[in-house]
Formats: sequence, C-alpha cells, structure tokens
Amino acid sequence: MPLHPIVTATLVAIAFAFNATPADAKAANPAPAHTADAETWNLGDLYPDLGAWEAAFGSTRQQLAGIGACRGHLTESAAVLADCLNRIHTTYRELMRLFSYVYLDRDTDLRDAAAGERFSRAQTLYSQYGEALSFLDPELIAIGATTLETWLATTPALADYDFLIRNTLRKGAHVLSPREEQILAAAADPLSAVSNTYTVLTNAEIAWPTITLSDGKAVSLRASEYTRYRAGPNRADRKAVFDAFFGAYGQYSETLASTLSGQIKASAFVARMRGFDSSLAQALDVDAIPPAVYETLVREVNANLGTLHRYLRLHARVLGIADPHYYDLYPSPVPKQRTYPIADAREALRAAATPLGPEYGLRLTEALNHNWMHVRPAEGKRSGAYMMGSAYDVHPYLLLNHNDDFESLTTFAHEWGHAMHSLLANTTQPFAKAEYPTFIAEIASIANEVLLYNHLSATAKTPREELFYLFQELQGLRGTFFRQAQFAEFELATHREIEQGGALSGEKLNRLYGDILKRYLGEAEGVMTVDDAYAVEWAYVPHFYTEFYVYQYATSLAAAYALMEKVQSGGAAEREAYLSILKAGGSEHPYPLLLRAGIDMAQPEVYRAVIRRCNALMDRIATLLAAHPDILPATAVSADRKD
Repeated sequence: MPLHPIVTATLVAIAFAFNATPADAKAANPAPAHTADAETWNLGDLYPDLGAWEAAFGSTRQQLAGIGACRGHLTESAAVLADCLNRIHTTYRELMRLFSYVYLDRDTDLRDAAAGERFSRAQTLYSQYGEALSFLDPELIAIGATTLETWLATTPALADYDFLIRNTLRKGAHVLSPREEQILAAAADPLSAVSNTYTVLTNAEIAWPTITLSDGKAVSLRASEYTRYRAGPNRADRKAVFDAFFGAYGQYSETLASTLSGQIKASAFVARMRGFDSSLAQALDVDAIPPAVYETLVREVNANLGTLHRYLRLHARVLGIADPHYYDLYPSPVPKQRTYPIADAREALRAAATPLGPEYGLRLTEALNHNWMHVRPAEGKRSGAYMMGSAYDVHPYLLLNHNDDFESLTTFAHEWGHAMHSLLANTTQPFAKAEYPTFIAEIASIANEVLLYNHLSATAKTPREELFYLFQELQGLRGTFFRQAQFAEFELATHREIEQGGALSGEKLNRLYGDILKRYLGEAEGVMTVDDAYAVEWAYVPHFYTEFYVYQYATSLAAAYALMEKVQSGGAAEREAYLSILKAGGSEHPYPLLLRAGIDMAQPEVYRAVIRRCNALMDRIATLLAAHPDILPATAVSADRKD
C-alpha cells in the first residue's frame, strides 16, 4: 500500500525502515521553476537551501529546552498550560517541516550518504522531542477534568487544544505514572526486536529461489518479483512461482511463527500493563473506535462471501480456466488497453473529480499546476508511492514512480486523494487539530479511485476497454475489502490464541490461516482450490507486525464507497457531508465524524454498499459479454447473474 506519512507515528516507523546506503554525496539541487509540465518537486518551498535547513534544525533543537522547562508546571494555571502547549506545538510544527525536507530529499536518491546522514539527524531530533514530551499526558490527567473544562471555557488561548486535552483525559485510565511511562517507552526498542528480526530475515537472509519460466527467463523470486510474476499469462509459470515462493517461506515457518508469536506477546504485554482487556481493545482505543466496527466488518464480509465467490467464478470463466487454483487469482482477464502519460493522468483525475463540486475541483486544478510531485522512476530513487503532508505551513508532496501504465494512473489518483485531504484539513483546522488519524486516512484516496473508475468506464472507447476497467476495479475490491477482512479475522484469531494462554507454531498458523483462506475463496463450494503449501502465506504479510492495522483498509474502502454512493445519487448536501470529513482533519474522533456524515461504521449498511458495487460491476460485465460475444478469446465463457 502507498505510504501516507501524515500520521506521524506511522511516518517515523516507516522512516526507520528505509535507510540510505553509503554513496558519494550529491550536491543540493536548485529549486526548479514552477511549471505544470515539470516532473520534479520544488523542495525550496520548504527551505530555500541546505543552509536554511541547518539553521532551522539548530533553532528547533534549542526549542526542546523550552519544552523541558514546562515539566512539573502544567498544573499551575491555564495561562501556563496554554504557553507550554504553544511551545510544544511550535516545536513540533517546525520538526515536521524539517523531517519532511530530509525525508523527501533522501528518497530521490537512497545512495546519497549526505542525505542519509541528515535524515538520521532528523530521526534523532524526533526521538529527543518524544523524550522531552513524556511528562505531558500524566500532568494533564493530574490537573483533572473539572479544572481543565473550566480552563477551556475561560481561556481562549486553549481553544486549539480542546480535542487534545479531552482526548488525553479520555485515555486517562490507561496512562501510567511518569516513571511507568518512562519504563514502557524504554521498553519499546527491545519489544520491537522480533519485528526487526522478521524484516531482516525476509528481506536479507532467506535464500530466495530462482526459477526458469516457460520463455526461458530465469527469475529470482524476491517479494517484488513474486508480485510481478504471479500475474503472468502462463498458468504453469504461475504455479511454479507460487510453489517456489511459498516453499521458501515454508522452510522457515517455525522461525517465522516464533517472530510473529513474539510480536503478539509484546503487544499483549503492553496492553496488560496499560489495563486493557486485549491487544485489540488497546488498538481500537487509540482513535476511540467502537469494537462493533471490527466485529461488524468481519461478520458482514463473511455473510457476503457469495459475492466474492461469484467474482472468482467469473474471473476463472473469462480466463477460460475450469479448475481454478489459488495461483490463478491474479492475472487480469482482459489485456491492458492503453498507456496513461502523466498529462493524461492529470486530466483524467480532474474530470473524474467533477462530482465533488467546484471548490474541490478548483483546489485540485491549482495544486496539479504546481511542482509538488517527483514523478518518474530514477536510479537510486525509492520505489512505490506516497504522499507527505506533514509540512503544515507549506503543502503536500507526492513521490510517484509513474511509468504510464494503469497501476500508475490509479496510484496517481490515490495519492492525490491523500494530498487533497491534507490541503483541506490544513487550510480549515489549526495545526493542533489538522493531523488526521489512520482510520480515515484512506477514505479520501479510495474515493478518488472510485470516481476515477466511474469516469474511465463511462468514457471507454470500446467495450473491451470498459471490460478492462470493470475487472480492474473488481480485483481492487477483492484485494482491499475481502482480503484485508480475511487478514483481520486471522489476526484476531492469533491474538486470542496467545491471550488465552495458547501457543502458535508454524503448523498451527498454517491451519488457522489455511482454514480462513479456503473459506473466503470457497474451496468447499468448489469455487477455488487452495493447495495446503500456500497456507504459509501468513508469513508473507508484514502488516501483522503492526497490530490491528489491516482492518482499516477494509473499513476505509467501505466508507469511501458508501460516501461516493451518496455523493453520486444525492446533491450538494451529500457532497458537503463528504468534504466535511476531509476538512475536519483530526478535530474529532473518526467514528462520530463519519456518523455525522451519515456513515455508521458499526452498522451493516456501510459494508453492503461495497457488495452492491461488486454485483453492479459484475452485472455490467455480464451485459457486455452478452452483447459482444467476440469481445474475449474463444476460451472465455459468458457469465450470467447466477455466478
């Protein structure tokens, strides 16, 4: 998934995972001129040159002393509290700007040793900021709700911090003494050791197999090559890829079971120390998400697996496969239709966003005309894509690796959804309430994708082109809604096993994961066969080392589809309800924020919007296949509504 670093805890965690490798230092690039056709971002909007960044770095480091001076004094008066919160947020504001600059600069060439060194210095400064801030929550709680509410009502200088203060009070039962908080903070590094071990093992030490494909090409099956070649057109190649890739994981299944068990135990330990009933309760409490949200997601997906099975049958029939296996899941039934240069991507997104109204359209058009993107792949540049929206006083930046294919187009729309979310939040909310939570971060990006798919399907030049878009969207729904819910169900099962005093071996994890995977893919119903050797796929999913994160992909997707359904069938009120979510930033907890926009994440209806969309897409495919019997190769079989 694309990186979304506006959530700073996620930003720093991911930042630590990508370290520059030594190389000759490069000279700082001058800021490019602002032109709509430029494909390199202008970091001069953050700091005009490295000298300015160094000066800001020194100034911010000095500001940390001012934060430390607040320790032990927050209870004295509302004026003292307001002054200290201003100091804290002034420092944090500049720290995020500093961090954004070096993060972006480093990622354009990971070989640059000097850029990597600046990035490491910013990481250290961020850690020092966290240490300086360790007194804040315990002291706020010590003031007490009655006094703090009085201060909020009588002190305008505290207005920007009302959500922070009330949210800290809400979490009070799980905030420990300053000494205990210090101990838990110090324990974070050793508790993360198993996660680091997993990363090293799977990225650097597993001997990935090399196989020879049907065309004679030798392929070393690291993760990136696996994701590429699992979608190949030759079925024997796909089976060979699956067999070799998961065979490699299978050789290390007990070691990987040990690292995953260690991660779950570490999470359970912190949850117990903070007085939570479970790791899930601790994870949901971060954003005050009701447990019913998680429960309803898993229940509704299971209740509608028939829709997933209908898609899997349709996918196999159009591919001309009578006995589909798991390794047949990824190929597109329709060949790629065209290319999408960056100029075309801009125009497609502008047109697709029309339902969001003139305000959104004007802001998007203006933003697209600036040098906020680093567009093309380059030697040493970080792979993938992300939006960096942490520089509140500047604007978002987007790292892309656009190569004119369809995935690049949808990634473009996705990341600009994040960027527009940050723009609207940053221009509507004060800094202290602009940073939005992970739970809603993906809504804006997926909403952009929904609108893009609508636009592409409506403007397709041929039935085959439309069919390509319909299948691409269905594959996305399978991967982000059904598959992430499948992951969420497995994750909950593993945590409950540990929390109830059980243990997790490689064999047990294979059984747990395999049973869930086979149920989702309809093996008992004859929909798809899942070979037992592939049940070790749990070891391939790094998100299991970030507790209860994956479910949010599915909930965000469901919310985005439900909201766009309302926008497209409604009027100005429905459009403004959606935009109000983006403008709210982090001024409110996600659940009531979405509820006010008519989306109850604890109720089945929001998830049923996704099911309706899936079936509508398949109905349209059936119509196209019936009307154009020669649209696909002779091996394909027309689908009907009973699939």
